[in-house]
Amino acid sequence: MSGRWAVPLPTIDPVVVRRSARALAEYGPGFRYGHFAVVGGLSAAAAGIAGITGLRALSQLPPARAGLLRLKRPGEGPTEERRAASWFRVRFVATARERTVVTEVSGGDPGYDETAKMLAESAMCLVLDDVPAAAGQLTTVQAMGAALTNRLQRAGLAFRVREPRDG
Repeated sequence: MSGRWAVPLPTIDPVVVRRSARALAEYGPGFRYGHFAVVGGLSAAAAGIAGITGLRALSQLPPARAGLLRLKRPGEGPTEERRAASWFRVRFVATARERTVVTEVSGGDPGYDETAKMLAESAMCLVLDDVPAAAGQLTTVQAMGAALTNRLQRAGLAFRVREPRDG
């Protein structure tokens, strides 16, 4: 991946993952998590950061926010053909002692189709499956564990180990 840059993504995911790690002993005491996007180089990283910063600043100004909200109206999302051509792939790199494992989660259109699938399967999992006995404010893994992963795989999302390596 020569010439590529990894930049932190400003999402809620790291907070959720770290909360899961604190709640579940399986993560281990030395668990750390970072969430990054790999981009083409310094100029792409700088452009992305500037764009996100500018959009966030604009969204705080009422006239600009109203204009941004008018860009897409409810029901004006992508066509079925466009969604059918869309996909996502997320890679996770884990290192413990002398071993590195790269895993991957992938599927179709993440904005509509796969999100709807994830929400529906989560609801079905909570109602129909044998899930961990827990209550309160829980993360996804605390509430549903492997039962949800199994459901998502049956629904078409792929979970794979890509590159186990030693040393």
